Amino acid sequence: MKTLYLDCSMGAAGDMLSAALCELMPNPDAFLEKLNSLSIPGVRFSKESAEKCGIRGTHFTVTVNGVEESEEIHDHTHEHSHDHEHGHSHEHEHEHEHEHEHEHEHEHEYGHDGHHHHSSFHAIEHIVWDLDLPKKVEEDVLGVYRQIAEAESEVHGVPVSDIHFHEVGTMDAVADITAVCLAFSELAPEKVIVSPIHVGSGTVRCAHGILPVPAPATANILRDVPIYSGTIRGELCTPTGAALLKHFADAFGAMPPMKTDRIGYGMGKKDFPQANCVRAFLGETEEETDRVLELSCNLDDMTGEEIGFACETLLAAGANEVFTTPVQMKKNRPGVVLSVLCREKDRDKFVSLIFRHTTTIGIRESRLDRFVLRRKSETVSTPYGDVQRKISEGYGVTRIKYEYEDLARIAKEQNLSLDEIKKRLDAIG
Repeated sequence: MKTLYLDCSMGAAGDMLSAALCELMPNPDAFLEKLNSLSIPGVRFSKESAEKCGIRGTHFTVTVNGVEESEEIHDHTHEHSHDHEHGHSHEHEHEHEHEHEHEHEHEHEYGHDGHHHHSSFHAIEHIVWDLDLPKKVEEDVLGVYRQIAEAESEVHGVPVSDIHFHEVGTMDAVADITAVCLAFSELAPEKVIVSPIHVGSGTVRCAHGILPVPAPATANILRDVPIYSGTIRGELCTPTGAALLKHFADAFGAMPPMKTDRIGYGMGKKDFPQANCVRAFLGETEEETDRVLELSCNLDDMTGEEIGFACETLLAAGANEVFTTPVQMKKNRPGVVLSVLCREKDRDKFVSLIFRHTTTIGIRESRLDRFVLRRKSETVSTPYGDVQRKISEGYGVTRIKYEYEDLARIAKEQNLSLDEIKKRLDAIG
């Protein structure tokens, strides 16, 4: 299984992650050229070799209209006073001072005149939609931003629509998040595992005052994720880094046994006694167990329609599997056991959904290890048009399954049965 492992023992930020992933590319310069060809308004990507504690790696720099974010942009375009004397160590030394400044009398959008403004989530959507990105990458970029917006919304007690991004909404941050999402698309790992995340310690000075590390937005995003503090003073994991890790990680924990093919080092700006970098390992892991949670509850006072709606809702929310089992309840009443399989990181979401959409007053939790086949999806061209299919491999087994919607479409168009269409597609190969 093609596996990406991210070592975040010095936290993470957008520029560190993009630099580490760039080093994993077969041709890092070509990837950099591809980023610049996106023509993000005013943005230019560059990379340079950097050294931390004797380790060589890559540092990514984003300039907006020729100026690096931490220079003129913050000094001349925000009508706030900023104290920069805090322990930032990553992509932009002043990230939090601008992520937390949402109390303004009016909203600013990012204009193509090169001015650095405050952006709503709706404005960021339009910026991303205007880029020439694959659909999946576009969805990933907006998914990361949505996590940040929801975290800020909860922290400040205002609707997501009222959140105005500062550092997170500027074009340099759009660039960082886009670079990481595009890198994941290019590398296409089948599984992403992230180490427990070092968040740093001490405090960070923001527009609202002095806040503890991890800052509230970061802490909100990293709920249900293993994090730890240490002796290093400063903010090691930014909200941007936290949201990217949370979005792409399939699991958090120690590095699994893997045959490493490539290793990337993404360097931060600050110097510490410990090498300030994110390490990315790309390699192969053997067939292994996949840990999921099973959430289950007994139901004997819901109609079939209500149970069906609950199952559909849970599946739409991203559950791995949802199913019911008929059982005999107390007083000989017929009922069902509702079972939901999900990732550990999604436990709270599905617990909340089960309570909301069923009548249960208690949910059981079990941790399960599954033997799984390696899975990938691909599009094949056929005389009947493009057809999506899923390929599962491992343990000496290979299985190919065509998407039902494509089979049904072709069957209707050709006036044939599903079985006849599958046989024809198999013959084509």
